Amino acid sequence: MRVVWLENVISALGLKPACTPEGDVAKQLFALNREEPNFPSLDEFNSACPTVPRIRDIQKNIDAGYKDFTRSWGDQIESFFDPLLDFLVWTEQLAVASPWWLTLILIVAVVYLMTRHWLQTAAVAVTMLVIGFFGMWDDSMRTLSFMLVCTVICIVLGIPMGIIMARSDRVRAMIIPILDVLQTMPSFVYLIPVVMLFGVGKVPGAIAVIAYAIPPVMRLTDLGIRLVDSEVLEASEAFGASSWQKLIDVQIPLALPNILAGINQTIMMALAIVVIASMVSVRGLGIEVLEAVNNQYLAKGLFNGLAVVAFAIMFDRVTRRAITQSQKHVLD
Repeated sequence: MRVVWLENVISALGLKPACTPEGDVAKQLFALNREEPNFPSLDEFNSACPTVPRIRDIQKNIDAGYKDFTRSWGDQIESFFDPLLDFLVWTEQLAVASPWWLTLILIVAVVYLMTRHWLQTAAVAVTMLVIGFFGMWDDSMRTLSFMLVCTVICIVLGIPMGIIMARSDRVRAMIIPILDVLQTMPSFVYLIPVVMLFGVGKVPGAIAVIAYAIPPVMRLTDLGIRLVDSEVLEASEAFGASSWQKLIDVQIPLALPNILAGINQTIMMALAIVVIASMVSVRGLGIEVLEAVNNQYLAKGLFNGLAVVAFAIMFDRVTRRAITQSQKHVLD
């Protein structure tokens, strides 16, 4: 027995009056009946009912709408992001032009201040020296400067948004779905709209990295503040602390380990997309890996890929050690 599935669906949606032509409806309108039909796509609905748009038409309308948007607002948006471009260029030039020994001393000093651990500090110093000996110092500095700028922007935007999410359930309910989309969207997809808007260069790469890497710091800031013991907050209220004082003096210090864990994950996710960002001409280790893939240079890709891995391990160990130090400080 044949199942008139398409007719039933169209009738259930109330589209039958708009789709019904004159003549034999069963033959002219619902000619796609099957005993075991596949899931009906919009194209099949369009074949039976021209009122329903085709998938290709929907895609064309979306593309045309975004192109019109870029033509109308592209110059204004590019002007808005010019300070970011200038800052990215300035930090890269500073990192590359600085004497290697001065940069190494600065990196070692920052690592020691964050970890208070000589062995870990020495490991970072040796790793940086090895990277330099293999001729990857300049590209590493470009990658490091780009990553630092993107990470700072993620922190500056992400922590306040996480605090707002923790203080407002309504705001949290609106932002969480956006973060879900940002974390699950394939990383290549981030490049399509920004390249259409900005072309290739540092700004589209930075926007893609920030969009991909900012969710962890927002989520874990929100989580850390929400996990603060209510009894501690009640005690601070009993001593007359204002809402701002509770946030600055109680909630943020107690949530600091979670916030640092969010920063750690943000750095890891930013490094994970650095090679993909090279596809829009972001200079550094990523573009060397991309060139090695395109030309099948195994050694070159391996060396630069291991340099990215080394950065990831260094950032991870240093931030984890900083988290441990912050936990000890909170307990004290």
